[in-house]
Amino acid sequence: MDEKKLILWDIDGTLIVSRGAGMRAMERALWQRFGIVDSLDSIDWAGRTDSWIAHEILNRHRLGDSPQNIHDYLETYLELLPAELKTTQGYTLPGIVDLLEILHLRRDVAQGLLTGNLARGAQLKLQHFRVWHYFQFGAFADDSPRRNDLGPHAVRRAREQHRVDFPPERTFIIGDTPHDIACGKAIGAKTIAVATGKYSVTDLAHHQPTAVFPNFADTTAFLRVIDSV
Repeated sequence: MDEKKLILWDIDGTLIVSRGAGMRAMERALWQRFGIVDSLDSIDWAGRTDSWIAHEILNRHRLGDSPQNIHDYLETYLELLPAELKTTQGYTLPGIVDLLEILHLRRDVAQGLLTGNLARGAQLKLQHFRVWHYFQFGAFADDSPRRNDLGPHAVRRAREQHRVDFPPERTFIIGDTPHDIACGKAIGAKTIAVATGKYSVTDLAHHQPTAVFPNFADTTAFLRVIDSV
């Protein structure tokens, strides 16, 4: 089938809410690896990549953001993340499980991830919430610390996985922040914003996505946007 559509999902604030599990794992990793206690609340996490966040944290404490320090810090974070996920009452967001299942069963749709999480972090989170099996490819913080660099990686992997081309007009980037919208526009893709993170519908609409929703509880309305192309 040559006319497949590509759906690329953000994770945190779009698919799931982990109630700060990632931030707490980053804080614990800072203590375990470098002996520093710090609240990371003041860092702008939304829509950022884990590798970008690690650079910010290490520079903030003048630890040096060498490749080795970044690697060691993020490895420690990944070791601590599962325990943090288990201690929080996180959840999948409204409509998500239904949408993932509907899209999974459609032969005209390929769905993957485009996320600021590291690949292993994405797997840990989505396995915890029992939705990892819906995704066979994606782009992650391992590919670049800059979110706008991730789109081409995701599209290339989708093409390799499905052996068809996905032009921008049939590619949808879905997320809960202005960074997700900008990332989609960087490759000319359509963008669907959802106000289940820290940004309101009005905030997101200001950045002119293709569509914006308060949440995805109305799966029919979401599918109507996907099926408009």
